[in-house]
Amino acid sequence: MTIAGAAAAQNVSLNYDRLSLLEEPLATEIGAVTLVMNGVLDSALTFDAEDSDANGAGFTGNVQIGAFAQLRNRWRVGATWFGQYAASDVPGDDSDEEYTDNIALSIGGVWGTVLAGNVSGTVREQTRRGRGAGNAALEFDDFLGGLGDTGVGYAGRFGPWTIATAVDGDGHVDLGAMSQRPHGTSDYRLTLRAYSADYAVPGGRSFDTSGVGIVGELIHGSTTIDAGVSYERFTSPGPGADRWFASSGIRTKSGTLSLSLEGHFGRIGASDEISAALGAQVDLARGLSVNFGVNHSRAEAGAAAGALRILDTEETKTVLSMRYSF
Repeated sequence: MTIAGAAAAQNVSLNYDRLSLLEEPLATEIGAVTLVMNGVLDSALTFDAEDSDANGAGFTGNVQIGAFAQLRNRWRVGATWFGQYAASDVPGDDSDEEYTDNIALSIGGVWGTVLAGNVSGTVREQTRRGRGAGNAALEFDDFLGGLGDTGVGYAGRFGPWTIATAVDGDGHVDLGAMSQRPHGTSDYRLTLRAYSADYAVPGGRSFDTSGVGIVGELIHGSTTIDAGVSYERFTSPGPGADRWFASSGIRTKSGTLSLSLEGHFGRIGASDEISAALGAQVDLARGLSVNFGVNHSRAEAGAAAGALRILDTEETKTVLSMRYSF
């Protein structure tokens, strides 16, 4: 694995939010340390087709800052911080204002990169389907279970494959592999993921969970088509459940306009989960855009005995926002 490969594996994003950090980061050097920064400011209006009382406005701002240096033995050390502030007057939100952050330390070389900190979402970020355009946000398009916030991780490139893993303080494991290669005029990406963790249902019951998933992606010109299929198992001393789900989407860009359309179908036991997302983004200037999204989700699912609901939701939301990325 080359030094470039190690560096690519080390620069793992700590942004697990729906807003992508799309712009190239700002960078500067202070002595032997390279500082990089990028972020997003988004001011949005939300309209709920199911409940007009849930309409409202919100603001989200996030930023990621990294500091990296190369030691004399060619090891590369770094620290990355991601912070997000969100404010909303939409009724039903947990809080009018909320601040969250992730931080990770890393050290890497030709053998790969070791990370420590809030790394629970790093494997998901490397193996997930791409985010939709604008304000598209496809519900249920992930395992329900997950790792704890803090832990350790590893990322390394071996030939055409990038391998990533994360382990939290309770010993839960998330493991992924990704390969991306061009062929002719197209680019192909394949990812594999397996995990073992837990999931707490509102009301107090906790399940042990495990799952496997695969994602395939085709990029041709300005169009991306991808699809993923996954299986997740819930177990407990009482009821248990099997969950199968599949998601697919297409995203394209023409001039200043980006469009995406995504769909999801899954089953927990004998109950369905369905979601769809339509998104659009119009670029006004470098980093400045108008964004639109219509997101629908519906699920009423219980465990094997049918008495315990794992998912229970139905909503259709339209989101319009002005966004600046830097």
